[in-house]
Amino acid sequence: MDARLESIKDTVLARNPGEAEFHQAVVEVFESLGPVHDRHPEFLEAAILERLCEPERQIIFRVPWTDDSGRVQINRGFRVEFNSALGPYKGGLRFHPSVYLGIVKFLGFEQIFKNALTGMPIGGGKGGSDFDPRGRSDAEVMRFCQSFMTELYRHIGEYTDVPAGDIGVGGREIGYLFGQYKRITNRYESGVLTGKGISWGGSLVRPEATGFGTVIFTQEMLKTRGTSFDGQRVVVSGSGNVAINAIAKAQTLGATVVACSDSSGYVVDPAGIDVDLLREVKEVERGRLKDYAERRAGVSYVDGGSVWDVDATVALPCATQNELDGGAAARLVRSGLLAVGEGANMPSTRDAVAVFQEAGVLFGPGKAANAGGVATSALEMQQNASRDSWSFEHTEERLTEIMVGIHDRCAATADEYGEPGNYVLGANIGGFVKVADAMLAQGLI
Repeated sequence: MDARLESIKDTVLARNPGEAEFHQAVVEVFESLGPVHDRHPEFLEAAILERLCEPERQIIFRVPWTDDSGRVQINRGFRVEFNSALGPYKGGLRFHPSVYLGIVKFLGFEQIFKNALTGMPIGGGKGGSDFDPRGRSDAEVMRFCQSFMTELYRHIGEYTDVPAGDIGVGGREIGYLFGQYKRITNRYESGVLTGKGISWGGSLVRPEATGFGTVIFTQEMLKTRGTSFDGQRVVVSGSGNVAINAIAKAQTLGATVVACSDSSGYVVDPAGIDVDLLREVKEVERGRLKDYAERRAGVSYVDGGSVWDVDATVALPCATQNELDGGAAARLVRSGLLAVGEGANMPSTRDAVAVFQEAGVLFGPGKAANAGGVATSALEMQQNASRDSWSFEHTEERLTEIMVGIHDRCAATADEYGEPGNYVLGANIGGFVKVADAMLAQGLI
């Protein structure tokens, strides 16, 4: 790391003890930024990095609710409004037992750069709760969401902070959250949340956008090597919304997706994952991959283990942070891996990224590769603001334009700074410079 940034990094880490994921995200960005400060000493003089690493606002609140047996339950809610230099805070809500302040801050910090890369006028933020919706009834989820929004509503708005979904927050949760916001505020402010249902202000392509966008970005990387998804053997981690839509898009481009996973294990389907059956099992029945394997001939199910034990030429990690470590990366490289596109946020450890880069594997970091979700959320906000609704084809075309633009911006920035093909450096510098310029222009904020 550049010596000028080392002391800033040490201060940031010391001020945020025990937040391992946030530390990891900060260090990864700092390692790219030395060349920027050679060209732009004004960023150091104005303490842009110090300000960028300190959220503009951090909100932590109690969420009391009652379960179906009448017992009172208590969870903790978070919203970290990180940076609004480019627009209102924008980022998802995650409901999962692992959520704590360090997770939310890492996600919000990554969101600053991701949102900047889209070229849309949106800042960075993130939120969530340690509530686990899995296994809860619809009534319990509704009561939790209503209690969560009863506190959160005072901090959000279409020109202030616009949450969306993330792990554990899908269409059901967004519906309950929006209903409570509308009830409390007495306003049909459709732009306050994204990921809404199509019939009440949502956007076509939004459910598909993160998975589709990841594949589009990875396809652009493959093109730089004179190839494409056609004929590739693909492994995807996860089997939620992002993973399912990444599988669908990759297979429409001619790939065979041979494996995907959930928290219990993974399936290997040599003929290619049956997306319709996967959707039925995971999204309609809320079942497990074991159920998928039992209903499809020729499929093997592995209880536990790692989906990265399956050979692949393209890997799409779409589950959660730090799921793919250095050992798994080395095994994938030995199997003939060509490219990695991160559909999740920071799913590859620092060791894994180093292995991929040293082996010459194309590597698309999450802040670039999975930006399609937030980009289409911004398109949803645009439709809400104009009281309009776009066709699937038009919206997908806009998504494709944005993802190709992100790829080209990352590639051009890496070239400009003397590291062709380094998409990590390109994404970090490309996003940082855009935000830093805006912060300088707006004074000491």
